[in-house]
Order: sequence, then structure tokens, then C-alpha cells
Amino acid sequence: MQVHYSLESFPKLSFPVVTTGTFDGVHLGHQTILNRLQELARKYNGQSVVITFHPHPRQVLRPDDHSLQLLTTLPEKIARLEVSGIDHLLVIPFNKEFAELSSQDFIRQVIVEAVNTRKLVIGYDHHFGKNREGSFEHLRQFGPQYGFEVEEIPAQDIDQVAVSSTKIREALSRGDIHTANRYLGYAYPFNGKVVRGKQLGRTIGFPTANLELEGLGKLIPANGVYAVMVNSGSGIFNGMMNIGFRPTVSDEKVRSIEVHLLDFEGDLYEQNMKVKLIARIRDEKRFASVDELRDQLKLDRVQALKYLSV
Repeated sequence: MQVHYSLESFPKLSFPVVTTGTFDGVHLGHQTILNRLQELARKYNGQSVVITFHPHPRQVLRPDDHSLQLLTTLPEKIARLEVSGIDHLLVIPFNKEFAELSSQDFIRQVIVEAVNTRKLVIGYDHHFGKNREGSFEHLRQFGPQYGFEVEEIPAQDIDQVAVSSTKIREALSRGDIHTANRYLGYAYPFNGKVVRGKQLGRTIGFPTANLELEGLGKLIPANGVYAVMVNSGSGIFNGMMNIGFRPTVSDEKVRSIEVHLLDFEGDLYEQNMKVKLIARIRDEKRFASVDELRDQLKLDRVQALKYLSV
């Protein structure tokens, strides 16, 4: 997949089959659109093209509203679209000036002049342009004028998988990893760098890597202990992760993400780590003593290995 970061850098293609949207999570609902995109690209011997935006439009249009929690950072979104088999990804820098484009200007400047779209595929109830004034009817009206055809994915085709980014965010916020992963079609990931913590885990036989996430606005699931798969510079490992405030060993009110590798000994500091959430083991809780915490972690380890062996 070729990635382009400006309208000016987008190449001249013979038959671009295009879709556009934020595609946060690149979940199974999105896959319905992407699969149709590639089906048409093959039919016309053309190229599949996804147009997306960065930052997320809501982060620009509502800068004081921090309620938006993203399922994917830009690098994660790019990786998921590449796995989907897309030929070209155009990442348009979204700013207030771009947000002022009318729907007709968006069609003319982006869809037509920059990308030379021949066929456009959109999800039902798709809106675009200033104040989201553009719609399927708008596209169908201007398509003949600008030389492209537009196809809307029917509501029932997407509703059949009953997936939306909102449903996935809700599942993650309550710690329902099983539902979130089922809707995503893959294990929910974290990417970040290992930074130094207080090394309290070493004192009880469960050393942890403190993870500093890349990107702002990434959704962090509910506090608790999770079974995870970890990919670092040292290899791929089974692990368990704690999200929360570590109430047994700390009175701090800073939420942390700590990963314990089940089959690794060594130094992970400053390494980049990719963590995939497989299952939730339990809630985070305060134990009466460090010894009681250690005993529970031993049970958590057994449970994590059961989840990871499936």
C-alpha cells in the first residue's frame, strides 16, 4: 500500500475506485465498504483508494471537547488498512481551512482534481463538506458532471454485522474485550514505549514494563487485569497487563499501564512495544497486603495462560 500525505503528492492513476471517511478502528463494518472497494477495483482493473483525515475532524472542530477517544492512532490505522489490501491511502491534513470547504468544493478539489475518481463507494448516510452538508444525493447529482459514478453500500449490508465504532468504544470502556475484539475483527492494540517506573513489581517477583502510549486520544479500556500478547524488540511474548492506579502499592491518582511478560527476563527500557488485548481477567482491586497481591498475581498468571493458549 502506498501512503500519500497531501493532495499534491497523489499520483495519476488509471482507474481510481475511491472511498472516504475517518475509518477509526477499521472494524468489520468498515471492512464491508473496503471489500466492495476492492471488488470494483478488480472488476475495472483499477486501483483501490481510501481517503482519510488526520487529525480526526472532531479534534480540530471541537478542540476543547476531550470526550473523543480513538480506537486507532494514525500508524495503527495505516497498518490495518494495509492488512486490508488497499492499494493507495491518502491522508489529508485536516485543519480549520479544510473544514470550510463546501461539499461541492470537496468533490471538485479532492474527489475529482486531486484523485481523478472514476467510481466512488460510500457507506449509507455518509456526509461530508462544511457542516456535513454533502450527501449521497449530492454526489449522485454531481457525478455525471465530473465524470464519476457513485455507489452507496445499503444499510442492511453494514447492519448485518451490527458493528459501529461507538459500540466498540462502549465495550472497551466497560472492559468487554471479547465483544470489542469480535466487532473489530482483531485484538485491540496498544503501541508505546517502555519507560522507567518505580520497579515495585520486581520486589514481589512480577517485574512490569511501564508503557507510555503513542498518540493522543487513544481509548484506554476499563481498569483491570488483562491477558495480552506482546511484540517488542526482544520478540513475541505472552503477558498480563494491569490498567489502573495500583491501589495496593501506591496512593497516587495517576492511571498507569503496566505489562508483565510471562516468559521473559531482561531489560525492555526504551523499547517500542506492541500489546494486543486478548481477554480481561478481573477488576483492579486493593489487597490487604503485598503478600495477598502476590498470591493473586500467581492466580492471574495461570488464568492468563489459559486465555492465551486458546
